[in-house]
Amino acid sequence: MSLSLFLTASTLLFAQGILAQTPSYQGALLFQPVLDNSKCLTSLNGNANGSPVVLADCNNSVDQQFTFSGGAVTAYGGAMCLDVTNGSDINGNKLQLYTCYPGSTYQQWYWTGDNHLAWTNHGKCMDLPSGSTANGNQVQIWDCQAQSTGNVNQNWNVGYWAASLPTTSQIGQTGINNCGTGSSASAQCQTLWLNSLDDFCLWAPPVRDTIGNTEREEVAYCTHGTHGSRVMPAGTLTGVHFVKTADYVQITGVGDFTKINIPAGDEGGELDNHGADGNGNPIGGLLFGNVFGNQQQFHEWTEFISDTEFCIRACIGPNAATNCNHIYDVMGCRWNIPGNYDANVFESCDGVDSEPMGVYGTSTWYQGVSPTPAGHTPAPSSNCVSTSTVGTGS
Repeated sequence: MSLSLFLTASTLLFAQGILAQTPSYQGALLFQPVLDNSKCLTSLNGNANGSPVVLADCNNSVDQQFTFSGGAVTAYGGAMCLDVTNGSDINGNKLQLYTCYPGSTYQQWYWTGDNHLAWTNHGKCMDLPSGSTANGNQVQIWDCQAQSTGNVNQNWNVGYWAASLPTTSQIGQTGINNCGTGSSASAQCQTLWLNSLDDFCLWAPPVRDTIGNTEREEVAYCTHGTHGSRVMPAGTLTGVHFVKTADYVQITGVGDFTKINIPAGDEGGELDNHGADGNGNPIGGLLFGNVFGNQQQFHEWTEFISDTEFCIRACIGPNAATNCNHIYDVMGCRWNIPGNYDANVFESCDGVDSEPMGVYGTSTWYQGVSPTPAGHTPAPSSNCVSTSTVGTGS
């Protein structure tokens, strides 16, 4: 199938109004432009009427915490609402905070299926002027444009501050996100960390069962006992390859994952932050890391794991969803995340982006369409540094 046909389908999906209405995440949320997940939407003048809503460095202050409630986006305990200044629908009109007035058409919003915040019944979306992520840039309304147009000024992520996580982030979650420190063999932590070759986590079953049976309930197994999770036993990892590019970090490798509850012979499956219903696999699964900035949340990620092999990639920036695509769930590690899977090697490298999974020049292949193309050749890497051990898991 050509890429143009894919984009047309995506545009129609947006235009037909297949909407999430509210994000799948619960509670007070940070709004972050897809262009830079170190920036957050902020009330410039606190809870004063008319306070401009601007970008600023994320700090999890009360000025950056927003909650979806009754069709409005509220702040300061529900007293203030995201508001279209004077209710004018002219492109470029700025957004502000104002006292909440139930039913006010100036304050009604919905979250779309492709990460836009749309002004209800107006065809306008919250927009980042000129795509600038400079502190102080005040957001505006503009004609809604589907994600497939390539305009990312209207694409936003919602999430949390790593040091202030809720107990649970999604309805139906079996574990917890606010995991504390230390470790436990029975921990139900569902927050992952990707920091370095020596400090990372993987999703795996809470009890011995296949990935296919437990994908909604997986818990974190980490190389270090400092994330409130379970710790990978010695001998779990027999080869690990950590690669950082400008747009993602990926870790590939091999091991004995029967030690983390995957049955021998299980070919495994895919885990990601979307799932079939918009909730994650696992439900409520969150991922953070220090690779691109201090304790930043990765809003797009994908992992494959079997009884003998694993791969995980976490992506940032405007192409994050493409680089961490999650629609090839039966294709496995080496097709989705090409890289080094050699045993008995533990290395950390710089790398360049590989072509996204399923993308071949101007065409996109879809799972189930015959013939199946080969996966991409692993992208070059450099500046590799080897070690003989990885946490407690080597």
